[in-house]
Amino acid sequence: MNVRTPRDPLPLLPLLVAPLRARPGLLLRLILWSLVEAVPALLAGHLVARAVDHGFAAGHPLRGLGWLALMGLGVFAGAWGTRQAYPLLARVVEPFRDDLVRRVAAGALHQAVAGHPVDASGVSRLTLQVEMVREAYAGVLMVVRGFLLTVGGALLGMVFLAPSVLPLVLPPLLAGLGLFLALLRRMAGAQRDVIVADERVAEAAGAACAAARDITACGAEDGVRDRLAERIDAQAAAARRLAVLMPARVLCLAVAGWLPLLLLLVAAPGLRSGGLTTGAVLGAATYVTGGLQPAVRSLIQGLGGSGLRLAVALRRILEAHPLPAPPPAPSTRPRASASARPAHDVVLTAVTFAYGAHAAPVLRDLDLTVPEGAHLAVVGPSGIGKSTLAGLICGTLRPDRGRILVAGRPPAALSPADRSAVRVLVPQEAYVFSGGLMENLCLLRPDAGEDEVTTAVAAVGAAPLVTRLGGLGAQVDPAALSSGERQQIALARAYLSPAPLVVLDEATCHLDPAAEARAEEAFARRPGSLVVIAHRISSALRARHVLVLDGDRAVGGAHHEVLRRSPLYRDLVGHWSDEAPPEAPPDGAAGDDPGAPAARGGTVRATLPRSRS
Repeated sequence: MNVRTPRDPLPLLPLLVAPLRARPGLLLRLILWSLVEAVPALLAGHLVARAVDHGFAAGHPLRGLGWLALMGLGVFAGAWGTRQAYPLLARVVEPFRDDLVRRVAAGALHQAVAGHPVDASGVSRLTLQVEMVREAYAGVLMVVRGFLLTVGGALLGMVFLAPSVLPLVLPPLLAGLGLFLALLRRMAGAQRDVIVADERVAEAAGAACAAARDITACGAEDGVRDRLAERIDAQAAAARRLAVLMPARVLCLAVAGWLPLLLLLVAAPGLRSGGLTTGAVLGAATYVTGGLQPAVRSLIQGLGGSGLRLAVALRRILEAHPLPAPPPAPSTRPRASASARPAHDVVLTAVTFAYGAHAAPVLRDLDLTVPEGAHLAVVGPSGIGKSTLAGLICGTLRPDRGRILVAGRPPAALSPADRSAVRVLVPQEAYVFSGGLMENLCLLRPDAGEDEVTTAVAAVGAAPLVTRLGGLGAQVDPAALSSGERQQIALARAYLSPAPLVVLDEATCHLDPAAEARAEEAFARRPGSLVVIAHRISSALRARHVLVLDGDRAVGGAHHEVLRRSPLYRDLVGHWSDEAPPEAPPDGAAGDDPGAPAARGGTVRATLPRSRS
């Protein structure tokens, strides 16, 4: 993964502006209410000037109070505009937060599916940093919007009231803002150090909690405590460096906010002698003290606090979780004929897999060929490696040695979109999400029509469930469904998938035998290949081919062949089926097949004949 450095800045501004551009109607309403909010900043100086010149200085105090009362009404109008603007900003900020959560989750899942190590600091990004971005984004929007409106209104008011004071106000204002922007870069670096230190503390603490038993067993508490303390000390040092820079904001405020007022007061006699009235001078001072100073203070405090957290946290999230390329749009063209595409055979060559470097292999040197169109049932004792084999075929596990090809390509090397186009895996614990039933069923094929969905539901025997839920347009609550009902929805979803290979990993274990038989027979009639990790031996009796894993050998072939060659399979059939198993062959005749090496001691060849009948 390529990570950008601060010298290679990510384009944050388009990302921050996008929520506003995506909602033009909302943006227009926000602008209109913001203009109402800017009324006091625009009129305050004029009203003060009129109250002085035409009221108090002219000997008409009631008239002066009347002008000040109008300024009070303007304050109420501005407050009403602020009240209306806040909910509109929330409608911008919350969708932005939701998009960011989806981005972080999608990036983490993409990295996990691609085989990258699990990033424990992702928890910090999904909780602390995303919430930090949400709050900071709202604060920055309010601060920047208020600064532009207030300063713009005050400067416009000065233009109409006393343009001669602008040379006293604009230069220090621009100088103070420029100084603050220069300081902001150093503060951003310090803030980034704080964020990274937070992540490292979260990562170290998460690793220590996950390995607590091993740490205690090995007596490594002191070393782990010392390393965690180093991370915490580094976090505190980063926070102190940021704190040292914060007081420099006071200098920026003094230049941009207080220096214009000082210059205005010093120049007041000259302005008076130049024809400016006392009211106009006081009005200009009002624009500075009541408009420019609060706006500059809010901007410096906001960007120096919320703005820094927003920029650094958002950049950190984007660096750590780049979005994967979007999957290609579903094609509306009909599927290519079998002669126009490669066969979707499953080929395992000398595959070995173990759960850990020092663990005994679950599968060792396994050779297996499942031709396109085959219906294979995998049987064997619990824990023997049946689900492991399903994970290897589907690409959720990677072999330690050997090669796996599905349709001529290693499944673990495919992108998630390509992998889902080749195979579909239905695990024992079926996944159903809250939402529409139609959305659940069409998860793997969004372009499916209602007739196709209805056909798939009926094929796997889920039609009564759909009727009970209220039809395809019903809403689904996974917690209200039984395990068997969730399996029926997952089976219908897999049946509807365009993938030519279906792997059922005990996907019918919560169904009764009749429902299980109906679902498996439907998948057997479906075009493509079917691999069933058998929960009941009846699944093997329905399959055209059987693979028996018994711990020291793997035997594959048609039902009658496996009965002849595998004592374990004969035992399973005899105990779980009404079919009488054949008598065991004499010693050395067929039961041990001396030509087949042991599964854990050599190459196991379980190659199935190509057949679609």
